[in-house]
Amino acid sequence: MTGTTSSAGGAPAPTTTASTSCAERVVDGLSATQQAGQLLMVGLDSGASRTSLDALVQQRHLGGVILLGGWTSGAARVEATTSHLESLAGESTGGLGLLLAADQEGGQVQQLRGSGFDRMPSALTQGTWSADRLTSEATGWARQLKAAGINVNLAPVADTVPTGIGTKNGPIGRYGRQYSSDPAQVGESVGAFVAGMRAGGVASTVKHFPGIGRITGNTDTTASGITDRTTSATDPYLEPFADGIRDGADLVMVGSAVYPRIDGSTNAVFSRAVVTGVLRDRLGWQGVTITDDVGAAAAVADVPVAQRAVRFVEAGGDIVLTAVPSTVGPMHEALKAEMSKDAGFAAQVRAAAVRVVALKARLGLASCG
Repeated sequence: MTGTTSSAGGAPAPTTTASTSCAERVVDGLSATQQAGQLLMVGLDSGASRTSLDALVQQRHLGGVILLGGWTSGAARVEATTSHLESLAGESTGGLGLLLAADQEGGQVQQLRGSGFDRMPSALTQGTWSADRLTSEATGWARQLKAAGINVNLAPVADTVPTGIGTKNGPIGRYGRQYSSDPAQVGESVGAFVAGMRAGGVASTVKHFPGIGRITGNTDTTASGITDRTTSATDPYLEPFADGIRDGADLVMVGSAVYPRIDGSTNAVFSRAVVTGVLRDRLGWQGVTITDDVGAAAAVADVPVAQRAVRFVEAGGDIVLTAVPSTVGPMHEALKAEMSKDAGFAAQVRAAAVRVVALKARLGLASCG
């Protein structure tokens, strides 16, 4: 990323004044329906037809698509799919291109494989490398993603798993997704990975704020064991996220665990204390926030589907990620309905859309003419 400016929290802001001004002009030319659509990213499973999301992209004015389910037949199929998806962007999306994302961490979490994609080692292995080597390798991985039409990588993992928990940590430690058990080392590796993605022309995402390394349950599959009673707003385990922000990350993904020392009343993804109070105000993050999956995740199953989108935006969030295409309609309708009756919420949607469009402008997906 180029031209960053210093934020109130000491972290570099992810947008320049020029790109923000451009984004504001673009967003003000969008309808409320289009603004709401820009805040939605939906999953396309590897087993689905590349045309299966056509109606959603065009009718719901979607901001992005994530490839899910293990695309193992190589870059040619991925590129054909991303090219088709981008061809749908046009008048319906206000002339804005799509954010096209993948989970490309390494090890057991590498959704895109086969010819054209190097096999990526686990984060535990990457964490043993020098920062220079990791940046160099990540640059190559990013170039492969970009060549296949992927412009957002939902990586790196900034979670720290304590040695006392290790593989008992369901979402991260069990799969070797952490760089280290030392937050300082995690932060160094996160920064190196982010730098490589940026050099290769792909947006990076530090995740899963404020950290899911201390829980035992996997928020994707259970609502049990997902309460972290240790992490606080000043916890050292937040430092890898701060490092990623300082080193130029483009997005921050918010997890769906519960943190009583910050806000025990709800999941982090719906908590204004977490998203705005800690991430934006304390860490100084001014860029795009994105949810972990809130379409199929068991951790948020008790929240009505439509309200998951509304509550994230109310908390200060931007992009609502859902792995389930059938949830897009209810989420989009709920955002529009809330905008129509609450001017304050409509202003939040506009601000979120501005952040999303500013990111798109930096990726060449939006233009002020």
